[in-house]
Amino acid sequence: MAKTPAQRAAKHGAAATPPSTPVVNTSTQRSPQKAQGNANLILIAGAVASLFLFWYFHLLTLNQMTDLSGGLAMPQSIVFGFDVPYVESLRAAMDADALGQLNYVGKTAGTLFPLIFAITALTLIAANVGKKALRWALWMLPLAFAGISLWANAAVDNMLGAEKLDPGAVSLASGLVTASWMLLIASLLAIGLALFLGRRKKTPPAEA
Repeated sequence: MAKTPAQRAAKHGAAATPPSTPVVNTSTQRSPQKAQGNANLILIAGAVASLFLFWYFHLLTLNQMTDLSGGLAMPQSIVFGFDVPYVESLRAAMDADALGQLNYVGKTAGTLFPLIFAITALTLIAANVGKKALRWALWMLPLAFAGISLWANAAVDNMLGAEKLDPGAVSLASGLVTASWMLLIASLLAIGLALFLGRRKKTPPAEA
C-alpha cells in the first residue's frame, strides 16, 4: 500500500519529500511584442476618433451652421480671431434655436475632440519620448490645447448668449479661439517630433 507524502516524511525525514513545484499560469504572460501591439491599437483608435471628431465638428457641423447665420462663419472656425462688428452681425443673423444648436455642438463634439486628441497625444508622446524633461515639455502642448479649447467654447457661448454684447467678452473669446488653433498646430508638431524620436530610437545603428 502506497504511503502518503506525510507518512514518508515522518519515516525518512524531510529529504524524502519531493520539492513542490509552483504552478505558473502562463496564460497571463504577455510578450513585449504583444504589449506593444496593444498600445499601437489604442493609439490607432485614438487617432481615428480624433480625426473623425475634428471632421465632424470643424469641417461638417460648423460649416453647416453657416446656413443658419446668413453665410457667416462660426466663431470657433475663425483661426485669426474676430471683432465686435462681426459678432454683432452674427447675433443678429442667428435666432435662439440656431444659438442653441451651436451651444449643443460645442458641448458635445466640441468637448470630445480636444479631450480625445489630448489623451491620444499624451499616450503617443509617452510611448516614443524617453527623456523626462522633453516628454513633459511636449505634454504641455496638448494639455494646454484641451484646456484652452474647452474655455474657448464656453467663452463663445457666453458671448453669443449675453443680453448685451461686451467688447471684453469678444476679445476674450477671440483670443482663446486663436490660441486653441495655434496650440493644435503646435501639438501636431510635438506628435511629429515624438514619432521621429521614437523611430530613431528603434532603428539599430548601422555597422561600420
